[in-house]
Amino acid sequence: MIKTTLRPTPTVKVGSVLIGHQHPIVVQSMTNTDTANIDETVQQVYQLAKAGSELVRITVNTEEAAAAVSSIRAKLDAMNCFVPLVGDFHFNGHKLLEKYPDCAKTLDKYRINPGNVGRGSKRDPQFAKMIEFAIQYNKPIRIGVNWGSLDPAVLARLMDENSQSSSPKDSIAIMHEAVISSALESAAKAVELGLAEDKIILSCKMSGVQDLIAVYQDLSARCHYPLHLGLTEAGMGSKGIVSSTAALAILLHQGIGQTIRISLTPEPGGDRCQEVVVAQEILQSMELRSFTPSVISCPGCGRTSSDYFQRLAQDIQSYLRHKMPSWKTQHPGVEDMKVAVMGCVVNGPGESKNANIGISLPGTGERPVAPVYVDGQKDVTLKGDDIAEQFIELVQRYVEKTYQ
Repeated sequence: MIKTTLRPTPTVKVGSVLIGHQHPIVVQSMTNTDTANIDETVQQVYQLAKAGSELVRITVNTEEAAAAVSSIRAKLDAMNCFVPLVGDFHFNGHKLLEKYPDCAKTLDKYRINPGNVGRGSKRDPQFAKMIEFAIQYNKPIRIGVNWGSLDPAVLARLMDENSQSSSPKDSIAIMHEAVISSALESAAKAVELGLAEDKIILSCKMSGVQDLIAVYQDLSARCHYPLHLGLTEAGMGSKGIVSSTAALAILLHQGIGQTIRISLTPEPGGDRCQEVVVAQEILQSMELRSFTPSVISCPGCGRTSSDYFQRLAQDIQSYLRHKMPSWKTQHPGVEDMKVAVMGCVVNGPGESKNANIGISLPGTGERPVAPVYVDGQKDVTLKGDDIAEQFIELVQRYVEKTYQ
């Protein structure tokens, strides 16, 4: 077992983004376009960045993809989109970085998977070649171990050692140790080759919630590098969201993790940006960062037979996200605002008073009026068929008045 003397997590600079130490946890995402398709990739990177992704990873797997990287960067810069780009390399990264120096220079970080950088006698020299390029171009790297592509040599070695032990561990424990050892040994090798420690980020991704938690708890105790969190192959829809949240929330609560990505399988034709929104929601729900005003709304019950408050809550949430790109520069601090949209008199007034601005809509059989509370005090009572429009206007006025 590799043991590392614990030291403060260094700061790793990726483009203009600072990761580690006491810097905010960074949200990452990854494109699913063919990187060789420049326009399509530029558009998706732009959308991910607009949604709030602070780093975007792109696949660099072919010569055409490597040749496209500098053009992608140029087009993004022309759109005033300066999000750092991370190159995701597998199998042939050493060749692509050598043949396409513009790609090597343009990327802000390299992601290296020690499980498929090379096999047998080719592994160490090909890994060393990628580290040499990182040093030459002054780029940070993420050593990203994935249990689905684990280095077989590391696993075989640990299994042999375990079989000879007087108290052998079970296969799951050996798998966990193999993932961690692969990351730590690769990091040690990179440092030995001359890469500075503040150029290294580690990740050990698993697809099982309990596996991920166990591995990162152990990894964080054995190294001081910034850690990238993510449940790999998390799945689709609610399954992927719930699984990712269950794993990452526990680790983040324990102070583990400096960057995160939510690896959701998109619905057919679905929005890739959902993974960014989920990542932001996890961090905001845990009060680790704020990205957009929070909407507090009730689930509804027999007192709320109308779906009016549900539609209003949805409209308000969409409105707030739509406004945030301009608000975050014009109204600093607005991301901490809380807006309540409640459906009846039971909890409506109380929740509305506790929010910065809140509305308590009438439930079934209640008077058709909707009191609005601002900073704990009743402000106005809305009536009529355009309550939603009136309330949105009040929210806009509150933002302009409060966040200057």
